[in-house]
Amino acid sequence: MASGKSTVAQALAERLPRAAHVRGDAFRRMIVSGGVPYEGVPGGEGEAQLRLRYRLSASTADAYAYAGFTAVVQDVILGEELKAYVELVRTRPAYVVVLAPRPEVVAAREAARGKTGYGAWTVDDLDAILREQTPRLGLRLDSGELTVEETVDAILAGLDEARVK
Repeated sequence: MASGKSTVAQALAERLPRAAHVRGDAFRRMIVSGGVPYEGVPGGEGEAQLRLRYRLSASTADAYAYAGFTAVVQDVILGEELKAYVELVRTRPAYVVVLAPRPEVVAAREAARGKTGYGAWTVDDLDAILREQTPRLGLRLDSGELTVEETVDAILAGLDEARVK
């Protein structure tokens, strides 16, 4: 969170000739009652709802791709879940871009914005999971010192590296 995912995904989709921005968190917000946040407890209801969100965003991305759109999916997918998510998406080729600004940059952005999204997690917790437990798939980009436009330029220039299948 606060890595620039929403802003960068929207800007990337706007640069493409026919694209949809699939916001993974929208599927979480669709749950009106009974929603349980994922707080790192394996096998619980929070994890089940997180995986439901991933399945829904992957199938939505595939539906857009089938209709001729490039689907730009934006979500937080850490640890081994990243590999599992890539398998959920059936459209090929598939590309993975991981925005990975340094934790101090993320903490400053988080402090400056009006919303908070970390819940039980800290910036350092999520950064450690990203850097130590998340497989290196696709393009990993330190966007901390880049503008949104520069980040999109780097993504478009790095599509060969971003391609996972």
